Amino acid sequence: MIIPLPHTTTGEINRQIIDSRKEGGAFALGRVMTLVIDATGADADYAIDTANVASREHPCRIIVMAPQDGDEDRLDAEIRVGGDAGASEVIVLRPSGEQVNHADTLVTPLLLPDAPIVAWWPAGVPANASETGIGKMAQRRITDTKGEENPGDTLCKLSANYRDGDTDLAWTRVTRWRALLAAALEQVTDRAVSKARIHGDTNSASILLLGAWLQRNLDCEIELTYDDKVAGIQHIVLETPSGEIGIFRPDGHNATLTQPGQPEHVIALPARNLGDCLAEELRRLDADRVYGEVLASYKENR
Repeated sequence: MIIPLPHTTTGEINRQIIDSRKEGGAFALGRVMTLVIDATGADADYAIDTANVASREHPCRIIVMAPQDGDEDRLDAEIRVGGDAGASEVIVLRPSGEQVNHADTLVTPLLLPDAPIVAWWPAGVPANASETGIGKMAQRRITDTKGEENPGDTLCKLSANYRDGDTDLAWTRVTRWRALLAAALEQVTDRAVSKARIHGDTNSASILLLGAWLQRNLDCEIELTYDDKVAGIQHIVLETPSGEIGIFRPDGHNATLTQPGQPEHVIALPARNLGDCLAEELRRLDADRVYGEVLASYKENR
């Protein structure tokens, strides 16, 4: 159910939420956090659909800032509940005019009391997320450097302004790659990696972060190669005295793991969708300091 609220106020929105609970039951019970989405420059409906997928694992209140064009100082909104909100309740704020510059003021009255706040920017990575109006109130701040025109420069800016609670979905996308590489390396006799070769799509922040992680942990040479015609990471090879360890995923679904002295193994390694990545980041509210250290390492060695 979608309840439109044209030319409204945050007070009226809260009253409408209470009325909706009386009519449809206490659907807000059990919400574990507030997820605030700054959808400026993004497809707001796609961001909402993604958040709804993640909310099935993490029931939450979703507040979406989706500014609209126009000079008139006004706030339009809508409330989505039931089938239109997954396991959440969704509040979409569409400010215009001067109200666009007061996102934190609009969001604050709608936050769940005594619940953690997570902020997500699905597009337009802020240079300093923790200093934005929404970022200041959030325990966790999630950006996404995928699609940035110059991801290397963006990662350097994120490193310079990193604060505990920051993370990026480009980092989340390589979680399974990192786990597989660590497990494979445990099984070789001599783990001194001399070189790591990574091949994948052009302008991939995930490849840059994965390379920085390997360099930081293995103190090895990194070779990155790219192909405009592929999507995602295609393969990683670690050169060790015992032989090469390789993970090859040419089809974006299944990967072949090769290790010295062992038969090849085919493992499921599908490209992760946005909902899965967001759900993973919502599982933790503590600082991802490994991400912060990898960012610093990337900036230092660039």
